[in-house]
Amino acid sequence: MNPASTAPIPYQSLNFAYKLSLFDDHWQARVIAEMNDYQFKLVKLQGDFIWHDHPDTDETFIVLEGQLRIDFADGQVTINQGEMFVVPKGVKHKPYAEQEVKLLLIEPKGVRNTGEEGGERTAANDVWI
Repeated sequence: MNPASTAPIPYQSLNFAYKLSLFDDHWQARVIAEMNDYQFKLVKLQGDFIWHDHPDTDETFIVLEGQLRIDFADGQVTINQGEMFVVPKGVKHKPYAEQEVKLLLIEPKGVRNTGEEGGERTAANDVWI
């Protein structure tokens, strides 16, 4: 029970597949949960993104379905279904997905997906699903 009220707290797990079925667009992350100052976001990716960085925070990519490649100035990493990778803060990177990829992003609240680059791929923050 919530100490502030007599109403019970609704305990319910989140189903990634169900949440992902609620939207079709690419590169537009949806928040599904928060923990302290971090947000857990589901997103579908396909094609090329833009070169960008996040000067103040790391960014975690967890691939739920598909295969994601992240390019760096000095190399690349391929992340397969069931794998994850943390891009260190300040490192320029460019995600790429030949086929649609469904993934979970973990990053602090308020992080802009395109960093300071901006542009047409910039997604709205704090869009919940």
